[in-house]
Amino acid sequence: MHHQATPVAVISCGGAIGAVARYAVGLEWPTAAGHFPTSTLLINVIGCAVMGIFMVLITEKWSVHPLIRPFFGTGVLGGFTTFSTYEVEAQHLLQHGHALIAVAYLVITLLAAILAVWVAAGLTRVAVLRSEGRPL
Repeated sequence: MHHQATPVAVISCGGAIGAVARYAVGLEWPTAAGHFPTSTLLINVIGCAVMGIFMVLITEKWSVHPLIRPFFGTGVLGGFTTFSTYEVEAQHLLQHGHALIAVAYLVITLLAAILAVWVAAGLTRVAVLRSEGRPL
């Protein structure tokens, strides 16, 4: 168990940072009951885009310390993105008679998150190749 203590501590610290950032965004842009949860959608899409950028940079461009990936990817971005809140918000919308908003929210968030990772990773990969003078 001792060999796992350091990664767990690193993930925990990163998760605390990400969760506080997510909470701050939620306070700044709250969603009224019965309305489309735009702030959670944006949090998840931004977090997924940053993950796409981050993964390309640490796997194709930079040589990083082995704890960077668990700290930032699992910890910070895992704490920042909030797919559990996504599910709870959709459930509340359904329970309060807002089925169309709930279904739209579920579908749009999922598609936007996947698209964000894909586009951000692709654009980052192009930028890395160009910066190194390699052909696309």
